[in-house]
Amino acid sequence: MTDTVGIPTEGQDPRAEETGFYHESALNAQWTGSRLAIGGLSFLFGAFVFAYFYLRALNSDGRWQGSGFHAPSAIWGAVIMLLVLVSAGAQYAGLQQIKTGNKRLWQIGALIALAMGIAAVALQISELLYLPFAPASSGYSSVFVGFYPVFLTILLAVMLWLETLLARSRFIPAIFFAEQPPTFEGAFAVQRFQASLSSFTLVWNYLAAVAVLFWLIFYVI
Repeated sequence: MTDTVGIPTEGQDPRAEETGFYHESALNAQWTGSRLAIGGLSFLFGAFVFAYFYLRALNSDGRWQGSGFHAPSAIWGAVIMLLVLVSAGAQYAGLQQIKTGNKRLWQIGALIALAMGIAAVALQISELLYLPFAPASSGYSSVFVGFYPVFLTILLAVMLWLETLLARSRFIPAIFFAEQPPTFEGAFAVQRFQASLSSFTLVWNYLAAVAVLFWLIFYVI
């Protein structure tokens, strides 16, 4: 990625100095916000993990799965999980390209990631519409039906984030990723984009790990 442009020093235009401080604050907010988001999401998903193992261990009156229970297709779940993993992998590979100044290859990787992520959401919605059990028929079904709509909402929000990054990249010249922009405004725009992209990649990789965890919980254990 491009070299960091520091805050304008004292003695320069006060407006430029103020802009520099706002820029540094924006970069710090991206770093902090992404990690706070992961922390908050961990508490959210942790509640479902606790509910799963608590209800499974309790198994009151054999209602963890109940009589006549039919598990969802492990293959169907694996396909959805793999789509999320491929999406995260394509985005990560694209991030390495933009770090070397190749904006075009990142855009291709991001488009693949976006398509795979949307496909995973669409398939998961289809699975929820045709489950082999009623939503409240057992403890397992309650946790399953409670978790996936929440997870899908978050996935859609993150895919919207990726779409906005793709839209923003159209207005940044590709040369700015390979060479230092000639103005503070250009350098600041690139650095804010890079910070947002790095934050997105961190969050998306985290959600891919969550997808694997809950695939193991619901389909393998």
